[in-house]
Amino acid sequence: MVFLAGGGHARVLMDSLLEYGTTEIVGLLDAAPARPGADLYGIPILGDDALLGQMCQRGVTHFVVGLGGVRDNGPRRRLFDAGLAAGLQPLEVRHRSAIVSSRATLQEGCQLLPGCVVNAGAALGRNVLVNSAAVVEHDCVVEAHAHVASGAVVAATVRIGEAAHVGARAVIRQGISVGPRAVVGVGAVVIRDVEADAVVAGVPARVIDRNPTR
Repeated sequence: MVFLAGGGHARVLMDSLLEYGTTEIVGLLDAAPARPGADLYGIPILGDDALLGQMCQRGVTHFVVGLGGVRDNGPRRRLFDAGLAAGLQPLEVRHRSAIVSSRATLQEGCQLLPGCVVNAGAALGRNVLVNSAAVVEHDCVVEAHAHVASGAVVAATVRIGEAAHVGARAVIRQGISVGPRAVVGVGAVVIRDVEADAVVAGVPARVIDRNPTR
C-alpha cells in the first residue's frame, strides 16, 4: 500500500500499521517540496502525487489518506477520490487499542486511532477519521470524510454530516444533527442542531462563522 501525504497524521497511522507488521508499505507520496528521498520511520517518500498513476503498475493495491484536518476536510476527500481514480482501494487503519463494536458498520478507508471508541449500531462512512480517545456512541451516523477529533464525545443517535469536523474535546448532545462541512470548535458543547457549513464554538455552542470550503 501507499500513503497519500506524509505529515504528522501519517506518522500516527503508520505507527498503527507497523505495530501489526502485516501490511507492506511501499512508500509515501507527498506534495511538500524537497521531500522525495526522505523517509518516515524508514518508509521512503517516493515523490509527489504525480506518481499516483504509476502505483498500480508497481503492484500497489491499496492506499491510506495520510492527511488530517482541522477545519476543511476537502483535501482529505480529494486525496481519497484521487486514490480511487488511480485504481487503488482504501485501506482501513485501526489501532490495536481502538474499541470498535462488532455491531458497528464501517465503510472503506476508516481510520480509528489509539483509544477511540465506536459503539454498537454506529455507522461510519468512507474515509471517516475517529481520532485518539474520541467516542462515537451507539446508533450515531458519521458520514463520509468527517473527522471526530481527539477526545471529542459524540453522544447517542447523533448524525455528523459529510466532511464535517468535530473539534478536540467537543461534546455533542444525543440526538443532534451536525450538517455537512460544519465545524464544531475545540471544547464546544453542542445542544442544538448545527446547519451545513456553520462554524460553532463555545458553551453552549453558537454560530460564529460560515465555512467557505466545499
